[in-house]
Amino acid sequence: MVREQYTMTTEGTRIERPENQSVYKIGIYGWRKRCLYLFVLLLLILLLVNLALTIWILKVMWFSPTGMGHLHVTEDGLRLEGESEFLFPLYAKEIHSRVSTQNVTVNARNPEGEVTGRLKVGPKMVEVQSQQFQINSKDSKPLFTVDEKAVVVGTDKLRVTGPEGALFEHSVETPLIKPDPIQDLRLESPTRSLSMDAPKGVHIQAAAGKIEALSQMDIVLHSSDGTQLVLDAETMCLPKLAQGTQGPASSLQGLYEICACPDGKLYLSVAGVGTTCHENSHICL
Repeated sequence: MVREQYTMTTEGTRIERPENQSVYKIGIYGWRKRCLYLFVLLLLILLLVNLALTIWILKVMWFSPTGMGHLHVTEDGLRLEGESEFLFPLYAKEIHSRVSTQNVTVNARNPEGEVTGRLKVGPKMVEVQSQQFQINSKDSKPLFTVDEKAVVVGTDKLRVTGPEGALFEHSVETPLIKPDPIQDLRLESPTRSLSMDAPKGVHIQAAAGKIEALSQMDIVLHSSDGTQLVLDAETMCLPKLAQGTQGPASSLQGLYEICACPDGKLYLSVAGVGTTCHENSHICL
């Protein structure tokens, strides 16, 4: 700072000022000034580098006013075009494709990049490619499981409501088959045979109706180890059983006896005082 001194004089008085008066300069000079300019230059260089990197990132990531690359932000949500890879779980309320013939395909990959599962949703079909497909309930209980060996239904009841029923090309293993209370249960094989096997027996019961078995050819009841065929009913009807001719010695009108051939064939013979099966044994020939 420069200190100024004021001297009061009167008229006619002359005061001479000293020639060697001290003068102080205000500012940054010398090496401090050069360091300041260098620091400002470095800041300017960093600013230009950051601006260039920002422009490069925007260009590489395909940022635009509507989104980033194939990901576009719309009023209804996000629209993704092409193939994308998600490294972490994806949570969405709804995933659907545009109204076109294209589909939505979701792939699952292992750490080596190989596809381990694929879900493809098309306009007419949903296709799943995986080692195992499983549907769980809210409590994480398996409801439906499919793999190469079997199909497992985890619910207590499997209900088929189609008018044509269920069609199985191979065997079905189940402890119980029953229809709705007002519907009939029918098991049929239009072009092949129908087989029901069980190690401890097959039980067929109609609590409020009848059981009917129809066949175009023969119906065979065969027991490999048993020795009896029990028909427990008040009346047994064989309307088309072969009937022998009535002999002159028969005296009982309207009564018949059931006869058996050596091969097991049954036929009726008019009852008499004694057996008349031998008289009509020609039916066995």
